[in-house]
Amino acid sequence: MPVYLDCAATTPLEPRVVEEVTRYLVSDFGNAGSRTHGYGQTAKSRVQAAREEVATVVDAGPDEVIFTSGATESNNLALLGLVDHGKATSRRHVITTAIEHKAVLEPVDELRRRGFTVTLLQADTSGRVDPDDLRRALRPDTLLVSIMHANNETGVLQPLADITAAMDHHDAFLHVDAAQAFGKELEPLRQSRIDLISVSGHKIYAPKGVGALIARRRGFVRPPLRPLQYGGGQERGLRAGTLAVALIAGLGTAAALAVADQRDRRRTCERLRSRLMAALAPFDPEFNGDQDHVLPSTLNVSIPNGHGGYLDSEAVMLALKPVVAISNGSACTSHSYAPSHVLEAMGLSTDRVQGALRFSWSHLTPEPDWDALSGAFSGLLS
Repeated sequence: MPVYLDCAATTPLEPRVVEEVTRYLVSDFGNAGSRTHGYGQTAKSRVQAAREEVATVVDAGPDEVIFTSGATESNNLALLGLVDHGKATSRRHVITTAIEHKAVLEPVDELRRRGFTVTLLQADTSGRVDPDDLRRALRPDTLLVSIMHANNETGVLQPLADITAAMDHHDAFLHVDAAQAFGKELEPLRQSRIDLISVSGHKIYAPKGVGALIARRRGFVRPPLRPLQYGGGQERGLRAGTLAVALIAGLGTAAALAVADQRDRRRTCERLRSRLMAALAPFDPEFNGDQDHVLPSTLNVSIPNGHGGYLDSEAVMLALKPVVAISNGSACTSHSYAPSHVLEAMGLSTDRVQGALRFSWSHLTPEPDWDALSGAFSGLLS
């Protein structure tokens, strides 16, 4: 099997997470809403512990954690859940960026259809947004600003400290899609000015199908979210449905391990990054995004073909298929074969966008055969 280098799409499960999920699927399988027996109490206690584990990552309170099915649902709840408040307060302006994941851009399109105005901040070739652009875009009627932490295609980190500073004197809600960076970059997400944080389990070695929205209080006031679905009143009435205890337990364990092992994981990812860049060096790679502000586990690159253009990403992936499993963009849009809206928004040429390759790995990734990888590129360039 090729070595899996597509961890930005989904990560493998941590062995300790597998054990925890299995326990709550097989042995402690009670419903957290059952109050009349020990099975339910055990499940409820584990959910509460997971709430605390997730909250600790971003220095939030456990009662500020709302469990969801993943970052897409969390993004929808954060954005669309503020519609009624925006209408009631005549604040119908939203700011986001052109490089967001579709799980933010499409809910923002829905806001536009519901009568909200939208400002899209642009990124430059570094893949970063200028906080001064945000400062200039803020208006008295701005309800919400939504800016991702780490980009899912380039791994580039946005300057959250400067973004929060730009909003110091404005009371718009700040939402951060942290699917890629939660549990990997700890301090930036601990800033109390960030009101809403979206989390996805399968990006931090937990199962697919579970995530969270962290909704911080301002003082004693919770963000005025309204639910998108109705049912049993779970999660403080914001997310109806029986809690997936086993998946939540897995997310909690993954969150705790992310904090405990963060430094070791980072060092491991940095070592693999150095070796990958060394293997690519003979081919004059052009890295997409500012490599001084990037996750250590993601590399987006285009390889010149020696004729003024770039190797086609589909041809490269086919040549590398026996060696490594990689992608050329977001897994959520790969079925469409559309050019990357992220790289296009960064102002890269069409050829460079079409040649872009995304390598992404983790602390669990085994060492690839670097000679075979280099040989595949040499064969394409010969």
